[in-house]
Amino acid sequence: MPSADLKRKLKQQKDIPETLAVRLHRAISWLKCAEENATNHDLQFISLWVSYNACYAIDERSENDITERKQFNEFISKLVSYDHEKRFFKLLWDKFSGPVRMIIENPYIFKPFWEAQRGEPVNWKKLFEQSNKDANRYLSNNEVAKLIEVVLDRLYTLRNQIIHGGATYKSKVNRAQVRDACNILKLFIPIIIDIMIENRNEKWGAIYYPVVREI
Repeated sequence: MPSADLKRKLKQQKDIPETLAVRLHRAISWLKCAEENATNHDLQFISLWVSYNACYAIDERSENDITERKQFNEFISKLVSYDHEKRFFKLLWDKFSGPVRMIIENPYIFKPFWEAQRGEPVNWKKLFEQSNKDANRYLSNNEVAKLIEVVLDRLYTLRNQIIHGGATYKSKVNRAQVRDACNILKLFIPIIIDIMIENRNEKWGAIYYPVVREI
């Protein structure tokens, strides 16, 4: 579903809580930005991640990796429980042989790989092999939330590489993972936003930066 349709659907909800309306308005605006940058995968990925972040980030007075990962794992579990049409599973099943598998099987966006490069005592190859086996098992067993967590764990590492200056703009080195990430997120995020609109009375948490009127 394109951003224009989501924006229209959001505006039609007269009973939506203001906090959620702000959250989703922001998410849709960054989804639109991603659509406008379809030929620039770096900018598209950043825009898509900001859109995703706008959907799930809640104000817990903490901004470390552990807290953020915990937030989006809980967020995904909640979304999957409301996905009565199994849109996430259908998406993952349809794209598993393409961008989903490519993301999962790419060692350069596997966090322990980089821990090993920094000299930490971690057997990243063993962990990587196990993670890939887990992903295939999750797909076979219809464990959607766990499979999404594996995919997002890879994408979170890619997000850190780009946002923290660990990758060159339009670099040929990481083109495959950035492109595959965009192909996943541009389909994934509209489902998230639509589910949140449909379940607008659910408590989605307080936003980090609420709208502040002039003081």
